[in-house]
Amino acid sequence: MRSEQGRPKWAIWIWAARPKTLWAAVAPVLLGTTFAFGEEAFHALSACCALLVALFIQVGTNYANDYQDFAQGADTEDRKGPMRITQAGLASPRAVRAAAAIAFLIAFLAGLYLVVRGGWVLLFVGLASILCGAIYSAGRYSLAYLGLADLFVLVFFGPVAVAGTHYVQALAFSWPVALAGLGPGFFATAILLVNNTRDIAEDRAAGKKTLVVRWGRSAGVLLYGVCVAGAAIVVMVSAMLAGNWWMLIALIAIPWGLANMRTLRATSDPAVLNPLLGSTSRLLLAYCLLFSFGRIM
Repeated sequence: MRSEQGRPKWAIWIWAARPKTLWAAVAPVLLGTTFAFGEEAFHALSACCALLVALFIQVGTNYANDYQDFAQGADTEDRKGPMRITQAGLASPRAVRAAAAIAFLIAFLAGLYLVVRGGWVLLFVGLASILCGAIYSAGRYSLAYLGLADLFVLVFFGPVAVAGTHYVQALAFSWPVALAGLGPGFFATAILLVNNTRDIAEDRAAGKKTLVVRWGRSAGVLLYGVCVAGAAIVVMVSAMLAGNWWMLIALIAIPWGLANMRTLRATSDPAVLNPLLGSTSRLLLAYCLLFSFGRIM
């Protein structure tokens, strides 16, 4: 079955899920699972359910954002970023809203097992994550429009995802694991900063007061650098606390982050900044893979 524009229906929905950035959901779960494995607490079913929860919350958030930015007037024909299916007329607003609801429902159902295994506190964490994703850019007082999205991404794609994944397997909360979670959280925030730096003009016109809109494009570049530096500090502190200097191997990823920052600073060209989103996502994955390797050595 094909859309009116000739694209297969399945391809439209994959595109709208923004697959190039989905490593932001996968990588923290990988890191949390590695910490559990290092403690001989690996639990395969819990790890798989945690991955499904993280993945479908991000997909649901992306679908919801696709619709909400269109409804709020933030996505127009002059959009610089990758195509949005609602704005492009490839799917109706009603269909995109329904797809977001289905994705959040899948995340909720996958999380039920984790609640049974880990306790009711996980229900509240999961519902809070889904709620924040659902209202991410819904209205003038949403996370994205108030400039709070960066904090949401840092926390939920960082310590919550990593420590939560570890907890449902080890059944014990660990502050060092939560600290390690800030590393992927910083890089997930960097993905958002690229997006918001590219879209500063459209966001300002739509009243979307991201941190970049509030503080300027140079602040977006500076904050990207802060995220890269923060991820490096997390690795060094984690290695010191664990007495495991193999963790420092994750620092190999830092020059990549600095190169991305220089690219972000040098140009406003969407043709360059759009691939930078995928590059930062892959950087996040590489960082977590290296961090994970160091943890189990």
